[in-house]
Amino acid sequence: MASFRVVRRTLCAAAEAASAPVSRSRWEKLKNSKAGVWCRSLVSDYKEACREMVVGAWERPLKASVYGTLLGGAYACFYTKPDRTSFEADLLERSNQLGLLSPWIRSGTSDGHVQNLVKLRNEGRLRHASLGLLSLMYRSDYDPDVTLYEAQCSNLSVPWRELPQRVLDVGFAGRWWILDSKMKDYDVNEAEFKHLPVYMQVMSPPSVQEVERNERLHKESWLPLTVEDEEKDTNVEDKKEREVKPVQVAVEEQTRA
Repeated sequence: MASFRVVRRTLCAAAEAASAPVSRSRWEKLKNSKAGVWCRSLVSDYKEACREMVVGAWERPLKASVYGTLLGGAYACFYTKPDRTSFEADLLERSNQLGLLSPWIRSGTSDGHVQNLVKLRNEGRLRHASLGLLSLMYRSDYDPDVTLYEAQCSNLSVPWRELPQRVLDVGFAGRWWILDSKMKDYDVNEAEFKHLPVYMQVMSPPSVQEVERNERLHKESWLPLTVEDEEKDTNVEDKKEREVKPVQVAVEEQTRA
């Protein structure tokens, strides 16, 4: 009887163990959840895309090199894009360069452009806009801290279609191009040459032959005079004297007669 009870308890425990659900770990629960399935599908898609990209680059190396060059150039332009601080520093440097020159020899174009930018900066009317691969500096009508109604009302703000007329400089590849172009020959005053003929107002660089000829003549001008040259000069003078002397004698004889 006792053995029958033991067997019955054993069978009941086995049946309860078989009917009870199997306990799973947290990682398995997370992996089989909706978020886990979505993450696995996302990783699988990215893995397949990367594999296709590598295979495509291997099959078409020219196309892959062009795309790589474009992406690298875009990243370089974005990384070297100048900001507002660099523009103000460049403007200050250009202003100092012009300040070291006399007003009589400054270029009117360079001086006028820099003075206009400095005036807008002092008035707080310079604005900076980042367009991804390049930067723009443009002017506004009012300082942002001005509390006038015209300056604060959004309905009276300048529309974006007028931005091209307000652009002052373009920053690209680490340079401000308009400012650099305006500062070309900043130490040459064009007004000094406006009274000259047209062909004298434009100066062309000398050719290689002219440079070599000028250098040769300059070097020869510093050479000392040789003895042979002195002897040649003396012989020429003696020959002239000999030619002139018979003529003088004949003239004297005629006068005596």
